[in-house]
Amino acid sequence: MSTETESPKKLSLVIFSGSFEKVHYALVMASAALATGREVTLFFTMDASRALLAPSGWRHLRTEAEGATATSIDLSFSTRGIGSFEELLSACASLGAKFMVCEMGLRALGLENDATRDELSIETGGVVTFLNDARQNGEMLFI
Repeated sequence: MSTETESPKKLSLVIFSGSFEKVHYALVMASAALATGREVTLFFTMDASRALLAPSGWRHLRTEAEGATATSIDLSFSTRGIGSFEELLSACASLGAKFMVCEMGLRALGLENDATRDELSIETGGVVTFLNDARQNGEMLFI
């Protein structure tokens, strides 16, 4: 029997934004959820899909800081003791996150033939696949 004080058992994230800062924070949220025993599915779509391209497509994500690049922000975060993009992505993978990339998002950007990262198990699917993966007692966030 579920009560309102129980934490959700699963976090499902739709990562739509192509902003490095937002994709990075989605990985922060996902790794924290995984570390606290929740299941996590990360569904990358549209410009955020670039983050899963080989070898490090995240470096081509746009930034919200004028004049900065994803690489420079990542280095700045790292020097301040904040997990780097690669560290967070690796943590999510090692803690059992499910990675999905939206088939429609890849096609919309002409990326359907681009290689995704080999070290991640990435499922290609659509919105229905993502929704079928979500749980009734879970939370869904759009980033």
